Amino acid sequence: MPDVLSAPLVVEFPFTRSLGPVQSAFLTGLRERTVLGVRTDDGTVLVPPVEYDPVTANELGDLVEVAPTGTVTTWAWNPSPRRDQPLDTPFAWVLVRLDGAGTALLHVLDAPGPDAVRTGMRVRIRWAATRTGAITDIACFEPCDGKPGPTEPAPHPGEFTDPVTGIVAPARLDYVHTPGRAQSAYIKALEERRTVGERCPACRKVYVPPRGACPTCGVATAEQVEVGPRGTVTTFCIVNIKAKNLDIEVPYVYAHIALDGADLALHGRIAGIPYDQVRMGLRVEPVWSEGARHVDHYRPTGEPDADYDTYKELV
Repeated sequence: MPDVLSAPLVVEFPFTRSLGPVQSAFLTGLRERTVLGVRTDDGTVLVPPVEYDPVTANELGDLVEVAPTGTVTTWAWNPSPRRDQPLDTPFAWVLVRLDGAGTALLHVLDAPGPDAVRTGMRVRIRWAATRTGAITDIACFEPCDGKPGPTEPAPHPGEFTDPVTGIVAPARLDYVHTPGRAQSAYIKALEERRTVGERCPACRKVYVPPRGACPTCGVATAEQVEVGPRGTVTTFCIVNIKAKNLDIEVPYVYAHIALDGADLALHGRIAGIPYDQVRMGLRVEPVWSEGARHVDHYRPTGEPDADYDTYKELV
């Protein structure tokens, strides 16, 4: 039985979104050390504000300014901060109802330890030294003395110079991936410039990459079958947006490729041919990466196109 592989894996997607008038005013306000909420149809002040009433679904736009002080409604201690969290020393996650708000804002509290945190304690905003129009303009909350401020927030027009109109929300997941027995064997075969799948003992179909079980019959697979190296383009798309950290010029073609002998098409990039000449049925072969750890791309073999009936079940 081959050794099972394991490796760190990062999935990252920087999501860019535009802001409506309410969210724009809220984030621009943070840049100017002003906290805005929005009043709903029943008079509740929501902080952070939203564009639509969560009860009636009516559009909201009645902005008000709340205080930078508030009360902790609940909390949880974080003894080991992770990468990109607001503080690099132990802190408390807190829900804070700012004075004048009807809902609580999630952020962090800078405190010396869990014994210094309690529900009902008074806190205030510590503003970041450099502010750009993001929730991180609130560096954290810190304990403070004093009674709650005015409960009636002041109206605010929501107008600022150079308003923030869009944000980038970085989504990232770091984890250790263990591919398992079947995929470990598949990856090891790639180092030898071979592509292997596994055959289902019930339906006899060969699946590449193997999963260790037949997705149709649900039974375990163990019989290894070498497929390819050539295959047929079953369908494809033209990519026109350049991906971050990917050194491939656009446009390029990404395709489903049914390797000879396989009953499942896998993904692969097509090169060595103008993007507008790629077509269904095109016969292709692999071009291996330096070191032969994986297929870099597929290129045309020069053979006649495959007949549609030979791959129609794999489209």
